[in-house]
Amino acid sequence: MELTDIQKKVLAEVADLHKTPVGAFNIRANGESVGRNSTANIEIIPKKDVSGIDIRIKPGTKNESVHIPVVISQSGLKESVYNDFYIGEGADVLIVAGCGIDNCGSQDSQHDGIHRFFIEKNAHIKYVEKHYGSGEGSGKRILNPVTEVYMDEDSICEMEMVQIKGVDDTVRTTKAELKSGAKLLVGERLMTHGDQRAISNYNVNINGEGGVADVVSRAVARDRSYQEFNAVIAGNAPCRGHSECDSIIMDEGIILAVPALKANNVDAEMFHEAAIGKIAGEQLTKLMTLGLTEQEAEEEIINGFLR
Repeated sequence: MELTDIQKKVLAEVADLHKTPVGAFNIRANGESVGRNSTANIEIIPKKDVSGIDIRIKPGTKNESVHIPVVISQSGLKESVYNDFYIGEGADVLIVAGCGIDNCGSQDSQHDGIHRFFIEKNAHIKYVEKHYGSGEGSGKRILNPVTEVYMDEDSICEMEMVQIKGVDDTVRTTKAELKSGAKLLVGERLMTHGDQRAISNYNVNINGEGGVADVVSRAVARDRSYQEFNAVIAGNAPCRGHSECDSIIMDEGIILAVPALKANNVDAEMFHEAAIGKIAGEQLTKLMTLGLTEQEAEEEIINGFLR
């Protein structure tokens, strides 16, 4: 793979990659694939009609991973990429995605990643998606991920969605359809600063008996940034649904949390929680008595909250 130093730095931030990964991978830089590898159990196939890839994971595949990060270092580049994952019955795999934009120019750079997951019976995936922005240019770093999850009986999908730094504008859309016994576990961690805007939309339908959906968001809004959390979980069968939004507001930040539940079955158990508050003064005082400055104490509390 031929990557610049800046691209290598961004790749390390979004995928924890410091060298070519072991196993299946597709690494994309400035609109082009710069490295791709399939394995005996995981095949990566470029799409012919649109930009993107199909990732096919054989039934029973265990202890393997797929890395599909995206790096943009070209100011003004805007792209939409469509990636479809087909996870075979009984497979158990790690999927690492994410996008980083380093924009040092005056034009906006944008990546819209549309990911669809088709998870067969008894399969288990852990999906890690990290977003990151850097660069001193005036052009924005824009990321609009769309994630669709279709889960067969007794499948499990764990999703770790992280955006901590540098993304100027994002609309994050997640949709899921769960059959009997399927479990969707989402953990979102999000921080905005400056004049950034971040909107998270979740729409989950639990359609089968024994299905479980758990959507948890932890967020920090600093400076003049704006955040919005919208989560609709519908229980269409005897099932369990839970959403939680726990946020810290600082400076002139604004946070809107709208957790919603829809019970369409008498045996659907649905719960939601939402809390927005500032850092407690006693927390700062306690850390400052240990020798930290006020700013260091704030950072320590935020890091612990988002961990």
